[in-house]
Order: sequence, then C-alpha cells, then structure tokens
Amino acid sequence: MLNFLKGVVGGSGAGLKDLPYNIGDPYSSAWSSWSHFRGTSRDDGSPVSIFSLSGNSQQDARLAAGRNGVKRLRTVRHPNILSFLYSTEVETFDGSGTKVTIYIVTEPAMPLSEEIKELSLEGTQRDEYYAWGLHQIAKAVSFLNNDCKLVHGNVCLESVVVTQTLDWKLHALDVLSEYDGANGTAAGPMLQYEWLIGSQYKPVELAKCDWVAIRKAPPWAIDSWGLGCLIYEIFSGMKLGKTEELRNTSSIPKSLLPDYQRLLSSTPSRRLNTSKLIDNSEFFQNKLVDTIHFMEILSLKDSVERDTFFRKLPTLAEQLPRQIVLKKIFPLLTSSLEYGSAAAHALNALLKIGSWLSAEEFDLKVLPTIVKLFSSNDRAIRVALLQHIDQYGESLSAQVVDEQVYPHVATGFSDTSAFLRELTLKSMLLLAPKLSQRNLSGSLLKYLSKLQVDEEPAIRTNTTILLGNIASYLNEGTRKRVLINAFTVRALRDTFSPARGAGVMALCATSSYYDTNEIATRILPNIVVLTIDPDSDVRSKVFQAVDQFLQILKQSNEKSYVEDTADAGSLGLGGMPGNVGLLEWAMSSLTLKGKSSDQAPVAAAYSVRPVTATTSAASSGGFETPSSAPVSRVSSSTDFADQPLSPTSTDGWGEIENGIHEEKDSDKDGWDDIEPLEEPKPSPALANIQAAQKRPVSQPKSQATSLRPKSTMKAAKDNDDDLWGSIAAPPPKVPLKPLKSKTSGAFEDDDPWAAIAAPTPTTKAKPLSAGRGRGTKPAAPKLGAQRKRTSSSG
Repeated sequence: MLNFLKGVVGGSGAGLKDLPYNIGDPYSSAWSSWSHFRGTSRDDGSPVSIFSLSGNSQQDARLAAGRNGVKRLRTVRHPNILSFLYSTEVETFDGSGTKVTIYIVTEPAMPLSEEIKELSLEGTQRDEYYAWGLHQIAKAVSFLNNDCKLVHGNVCLESVVVTQTLDWKLHALDVLSEYDGANGTAAGPMLQYEWLIGSQYKPVELAKCDWVAIRKAPPWAIDSWGLGCLIYEIFSGMKLGKTEELRNTSSIPKSLLPDYQRLLSSTPSRRLNTSKLIDNSEFFQNKLVDTIHFMEILSLKDSVERDTFFRKLPTLAEQLPRQIVLKKIFPLLTSSLEYGSAAAHALNALLKIGSWLSAEEFDLKVLPTIVKLFSSNDRAIRVALLQHIDQYGESLSAQVVDEQVYPHVATGFSDTSAFLRELTLKSMLLLAPKLSQRNLSGSLLKYLSKLQVDEEPAIRTNTTILLGNIASYLNEGTRKRVLINAFTVRALRDTFSPARGAGVMALCATSSYYDTNEIATRILPNIVVLTIDPDSDVRSKVFQAVDQFLQILKQSNEKSYVEDTADAGSLGLGGMPGNVGLLEWAMSSLTLKGKSSDQAPVAAAYSVRPVTATTSAASSGGFETPSSAPVSRVSSSTDFADQPLSPTSTDGWGEIENGIHEEKDSDKDGWDDIEPLEEPKPSPALANIQAAQKRPVSQPKSQATSLRPKSTMKAAKDNDDDLWGSIAAPPPKVPLKPLKSKTSGAFEDDDPWAAIAAPTPTTKAKPLSAGRGRGTKPAAPKLGAQRKRTSSSG
C-alpha cells in the first residue's frame, strides 16, 4: 500500500528507462538541491525541461519536500506558474546503498538569470521587459496568496524561470503551504519545510520563527518580502548575499522605489499586497506591458479598438525589443489571426515582423498562418492578403498554391466588388505559374474569359495583360486556341483605348507563338485597321506591331520552307524578351497598387497605370520598339468600405456566377461564346474600325496552298470542330477580285472597305462626260490647287 501511495504522489513509471523523455544538457543553476536539464519528448521530439532531485533513502527530508513540490505543481494551475507534464521516482542500487531520484517534466524553460544574460537588454528596453516579467510573477503570487490562501515562501531569482515565449513563471513549490492564520488554535510551524529557504530571503518574523506573528499577518506578508528580494536581484544583477543588501536602492528605478520599500516593510501587516502592486505602480505602465496585455485580452475588445491597435502595431513593434517582439508578440499575433479575433490590419504587422525572420523561419512560422487565412470569411482579411501577396507569394510552394490557396482565391473572380475582382486578377501574376495545367487551362481561363467582358474597362485591360504574361505557362494547344481570339476578337475591338493598346502589346509579346499563316491572315488584318484609331497611343503601338510582324514575314519569305512554330525562335522573333517586357509592365500595375503603406487603410481603387513594354530587336532585321509606351490612366481611389459589396455573399468573396460551375465538365475555356459588350455607342471613327475588323479576310487559293504545308492544311480541315472556331472570322461569300486599274473614279458596290471610306463630299463637282463609268457621280474632292482637265471626245 505504501508503494502504491508513493506512486500516486511521485507519478507513473517504474524507472528511468521508462521515462518517455530524453535528458539533455544541464543548466548552470537551479533552485536549492534540484538539477535543471534540457530535454526532448521521445514521441515527437518537442522540447521540455526536466528537474531532478536525489536522496540517499526514502526518508530523506529533501525528498519529502520534493514530493510536496511535485504534488503542488500538479494541482496548482495558473498561466504564470510553470506547467506540469510528467513525474516519476527512480530507485537505483549501487555498492554503497540505495539512491532515490525524483524527476519532474515541465514545459521548456530556462533559469531567469541565464535568460537575462542572453537577452543583454539595456536602458528603457530592459526596464520595460523587467516590468512585464515582474507583472507576471506578481499575478502568480497574488493568485496563491489571495485566491488560494497559500504561501509560496521562497520567491527569489532562482524560483523564476523563463519560457520560450519569454514569459516569467514561478516554480519551486517545495515550501508551498496553506495559510492557517484564521485558525486560532493552530500551533507549530505553518511552513513545514521553511528550513529550505535561504536565510537572506527570510523576513524578520520568519527568521525568528515567530509563528504567532506570521499567523496574525496577512497571507501575502512573506511572499511580498520575497518579491522585494526578486526586484533587488534582477536590477542589481547579482544574487542576494545577505538581508542588509536590500537597503541599497541605487539600482532600483525611481518609479518603482516607493512600492519596493513597502514590500520590504519591517511590519508584516503593512507590507504591500502584490495585487495592488500591479495597479498602483506607474512602473508597470509602459508600451511593452500595454501591448502584450491588450493582445492577451483581444477577444474582449471591440472592433474599433482592435482596428486602431493593429494600425499602430507595425510602428510600435519597431520601438520594442526585437527579441521580445519575435518570441512573445509574434506568437500572439499569429494566434489572434488564426482564430479570427484580429482585424485585417494585423496582417500588415504579421508581414512586417515576419520580414525580420530568416527564410526558413518565415516558411515555418508565417506561411502556415497565411494559408489558413485564405479560408477566412472576413472579406477585409482576404483583401489584405491579395494586396500584400507580392511579399509572400514567391515563398508559397506550387502544391500549396494549387490545392489550398487557389480554390479560395478563385471565388474573387466573380465577386460583385470590382476592386476585389481586380485584386484577384492581379494576384494571378504570382500564382498562375504555380498552378497545375488542370487549374490553369481548365479553371483559370474560364474565369479570365468572363473578365475580358467585364463591365469595368480597367479589369478588361488587366485581363489582356495577364493573358500575355501567362502565355508561356499554357500548353501549345491551348495557346493556339486562346491567344489570337482573346487578343484580336475581344481586346482589339474594345471601346476602351488602353484595352486595345494592351491587346496590341500582348500580340507583340507573344509573337513567338504564332506561325506566318496566323500572322498574315488573322493578326495583321486586325491590327492594320487600328492605324487610324482615334487614340494616338494606340496608333503608335499599332505601327510598332505592324513593323514587327512584317519583319517576321520578310524573314520567313527568305527561307525555302515555312518554319515550324517550335523553331520560330530562329527567325529572330525576340519572343522571350517581348514576354519579359510585358511582365514588367503588368508587374508595375500590380506592385504600385499592392505595395501600400503598412499603416494605410485598405484602398478600394482600380487603375490602369502608366506602363512600359519592351520588345527586343529582331535578330537579323534589327527592329526595335521604343522602350516605353504610356497607357492612359484610369483610376479611382476610395476606401474599401465604400465599395459596393455583395448582399448575398456569405464568405466575403462572392458567389460563382456566369455559369462557371455549370461549365465544370466542359472543355471550353470561355472564348467560344463571345457576347457583345454592353458599351456606350462608339464614336463614328471607332465604329468604322470595328466594322472593318468584322470583315472577312480571305487568302488567294493558290497562295494559301503554296504557303501552307500539308499538315497545316489537314489541321485546318479539322478545325471545323475547334472549340474556338465559333469566334473565328467567317469565310468570305464572294472571293476577292484581283486589283485592276480603273479609268473611272466610280466605286464598286461591293467594296469591302466602303464602311471606313471617306464620307461623301458635300461640294459639287462637274460630272464626267457620258460614256465614262457607270453613271454620273460626284468626283472626290481634291486638296490644293488643281488644274482643270477636260475629257476629249471621240
């Protein structure tokens, strides 16, 4: 029975070999006769602290006190008291006798004296950290004295340890006893193991063993004295040698000195209660204590207080000790974000503090939290994630992006807020290269096809830019089916001039993906007509594009056969430099807007910013485009809260609309069924251009046969079932007639360019003589002085 009771008190385990922990290196100091070791769990390798106490027999008084400490540590639970994990007693035999050892396993911690040396804090930062530590020990002592009516009896430097998050915790509960001052008949010592306390730490009444005076004193009298000893030791930087040293107050901060003197009052009843120490002293009112205290009770604060706090936190973190911010504030911050108690501005602070970590620590401590936040229902959190994606996007692995991040981000494509749709679109610049072909060609292209007909012109423009950037990540079949249709049929016919300019630049940047037949029959006819575009910037881009594509055709003409698309690089197309130029252009639109100030409010703005696109000179032709081409600025800046939000959205990102889910099993990418944009009526000049773009362009049969190889002819025949065929230019009903010199100024009735011809002159001109032309029509007006010519008869 006795052995059974010992097992209950001491813990489980028959011996050291059964201890589920590995004992490591010892620390240099520990309380009383205990030894303090580093340790790890055998199950998962997590760090722990292991304390051991040895005696020569079961009746050793130190072992009895140690068993009391084990029992108290197992039963007394408080955030500022060291957490108990496991305990056991091991009995070993050697030639001289029996040796009994008690082992206690706790959360990982190190002695306070060693932690202070390691941190090496000075000045204000040292005082702020000491204030936070004393604040925690005072709360632990107050809990024991006032709430539990227990007396620790041995508060000093050696009875305090520091956890991995730099929290101070009280341990060494061997002397801990109940306060029995209310029992008038009690006799004998109240503290059974008071002989373990060093004489320098004993107040006057305890040194005299005046138990009557001790019982008449309040419960906190002994521990308040011990707290005063702890204050002296940490500020003086040395262990207390004798009680008289407490009179030396030169190292004590002036703001703490009055309370320090009250803690060490010679009259037990007049000593300061530790619960009042925290409230009365201005020493505990500093930035570090206030910051940590606010974050610990964050769930009790209202939204306005949380928002204000997290707006200031990035700046405040710069002023606090960096090690304390990383080890204490940073874990609180990640926890508050994961459990939803933090505001969206907390993400700014998270990334700010995370930038101080190494790449390995960032991946281990920051990225898991960010990935979890993508599933948040808070729209403001998701907006903040997308605005700062350039700060962490490169660190995300392809598997995490494809499986965990993209499914949540993709819901923003169909959100009712234009600002969120644009942020989602721009985020694909970093995420698309990490997507699988299934998500890239199957899911993403469907969303982009919807955004290319979005009601917001800036979104349509950025969609074209994004397609040009991710073209290299699409497979060859998808590029053939998507790019030309997206850039010509949609982008070049957009009523928004920057969208047309983006379409031209995208065609130039992806020129290496087109063969000569596509350039001659599908690209050039669509861009040449834009040489008379109303916007001068579009016209300048078009002339550059025409020169580039004509240079490609000229080089092809010098070859004896048509090069395959895979060998297009040998023609000097400069495809890769072109792609790089477009990437820089789109990147500027993303980073200029996304890199907002850490303290700035979430801006709900969308814009097409001035951009630069660079295409390299052709390898043999020496063609080079200008280095910059500004795009018209279209922007609006308001707070995100002013943006219209979806009334039916429950997850903060909007519902999937436009039949995305219904098209899940479809192989189409979304460019097959183009619907006309609901835009204002274009200007007459632009209407003429759009009409000309819709005209069919045919190729002479002999020329097409000679230029196109047999494999291409066969592929063209099979293109009747092409998913993108529905938006291709229809075959002409009447073949083009060869050019003939006409002696008359009459126009053909079926002239394919009649829609963009000059308007009918309003001035009258003399009719041509009879017999010339089909009838009498006014002659075209001519500029400048003209010599009047008469027709000769007969």
